[in-house]
Amino acid sequence: MNVDTDEHPITDPSHQLTAHGSEPRQHKWLWIIIGIVLLLLLVLAAVLFWRQHENAKKKPAAPPKINITTATAQKGNIGVYLDEIGTVTPVYTDSITSQVTGVIVAVHYKEGQLVRKGDPLVDIDPRPYQATLLQAQGALERDQSLLAQAQMDLERYRIAWSRNAIQKQLLDDQEKIVQQDEGTVKNDQGAVQYDEVQLAYCHITAPIAGRVGLRLVDPGNLVQSSGTVTLAVITQLEPITVIFTVPEDSLGPVVTRLQKKAKLTVEAFDRTAQTKIASGTLLTLDNQIDTTTGTVKARSVFANKNDALFPNQFVNVRLLVNTLQGVTLVPASAIQQNGSASFVYVIQNDIAHTRAVKPGVTDGGLTQVEGINPGDVVANSSFDKLQDNVAVTVAPTGAAKPAPASTNGNSTSGSSAP
Repeated sequence: MNVDTDEHPITDPSHQLTAHGSEPRQHKWLWIIIGIVLLLLLVLAAVLFWRQHENAKKKPAAPPKINITTATAQKGNIGVYLDEIGTVTPVYTDSITSQVTGVIVAVHYKEGQLVRKGDPLVDIDPRPYQATLLQAQGALERDQSLLAQAQMDLERYRIAWSRNAIQKQLLDDQEKIVQQDEGTVKNDQGAVQYDEVQLAYCHITAPIAGRVGLRLVDPGNLVQSSGTVTLAVITQLEPITVIFTVPEDSLGPVVTRLQKKAKLTVEAFDRTAQTKIASGTLLTLDNQIDTTTGTVKARSVFANKNDALFPNQFVNVRLLVNTLQGVTLVPASAIQQNGSASFVYVIQNDIAHTRAVKPGVTDGGLTQVEGINPGDVVANSSFDKLQDNVAVTVAPTGAAKPAPASTNGNSTSGSSAP
């Protein structure tokens, strides 16, 4: 019996078992690894979900409260002022010169002396003018005697003419002689009065009360009647005036108040505008506007009892134009700016709320505002941290300093506007 080895090959049984058993084992380990990875992902997802759920249950921590100082809006009065630069000007300034020619024999004043009206200042040699006056007086007495003689003759002629003892022509001639002598006497009287005035000019006195400046002449100096040499300068100090300008745009309220006979207060401050020197009142306005500057000059008067104002001194002037009654006032430092918008932080239940306001007049660190009511509490510090609806803690008095006010009464802050 022939066996066909080619059609029925004999295979190794051990080899066939090994080939079929390794392939299922590899698939099994692969599925185990995939299952472990999926299990880990499920566990990780469960953990993350649980943490998110727990975090959602927790409330966010509240931010720390801001420590601030506050101010309370008040109802009161505030002045409307006009600030300008003025020049102290004496009411009277006299530059005294000689009205006669002569040699100075005495200087009675001391430099910087306060003099009263009529106090002696300078004496000029009076002897030439005394001699001239004496001559004029002698001529007057002579002509007065001639007039008296002519009047007696006239009286005799009148009596004689009434008796027809003389002609009428003699009486008329005598009347004219009397009139001529009367004219001569008047001329002599004028010469005497003139010489008396010239003699009086030799003794120079103070025409006004005030302060004398530095000495300008000495005894022995020759002065002329032309008045080219100033002997002394006197300026009146009490009262004294300050001249300043008022812009034509601000002229209306000032004129209205003056027409109502109101006394407008004027305060003079030093160059720094910090120290008040004196207080006075507005005296008058000039009668025309300067077209080159668009201003009108105003003169104010000050008693100047302590001589605080000095002639030709430059001062800062504050004219009280009007007083606003019963308005809401807050510190100027409490008002914040965001561009052209103004606002404040109103504190309610320890929460800061922005409130738009319209600022007005500022004086003495206080500003008149519209938009809040008297009694509202506003923040006055820590503006760099404040925002709308932020919790705050009001610091005790003196614990925090208010923000400094700017020149226009409003401080600039980087906080957002309402």
